[in-house]
Amino acid sequence: MTKTAALDRFDHALLALVQQDNQTPARLLAEQVGLSESAVLRRLRRLRAEGVIIADKAVVRPAALGLPLTLHVLVSLERESAAELDAFIRKTRSRPEVRQAWYVTGETDFVLLLQLPDMEAYDRFAREVFHDDPNVKAFRTIVAMREIVGPADARPLAAMA
Repeated sequence: MTKTAALDRFDHALLALVQQDNQTPARLLAEQVGLSESAVLRRLRRLRAEGVIIADKAVVRPAALGLPLTLHVLVSLERESAAELDAFIRKTRSRPEVRQAWYVTGETDFVLLLQLPDMEAYDRFAREVFHDDPNVKAFRTIVAMREIVGPADARPLAAMA
């Protein structure tokens, strides 16, 4: 089970701000949360060291990179032994088309989020990853027509805690 970090109101305020823009200078963060710049920097270092902040990344619009097609694929496996799960996870992680993936409960075993240039690329992906794998029992594809809430405009997690 994942350990929950002990966060105070300043930590929550900082997290909400850096989730909106992690390039905000420490002095501006300090003004907004009511701490000194050095206190903000110490807290951010601690939040990174404790694994609360796990990455600082830019959010890129996939269509700008020639990947306008977003697909969610629900995958069911025939067998779920540890070795077979690990093999499917390794294969999934090795594919650049897979932007996110979850091992889930219920009728489906995995949910994959794919970014691709077109349906032809998805056909190749499906043949290589699903059709050629004897342990893939079934997969169902959901085509995203339009993004409603994406990474760039999602509410900060700190605001939900």
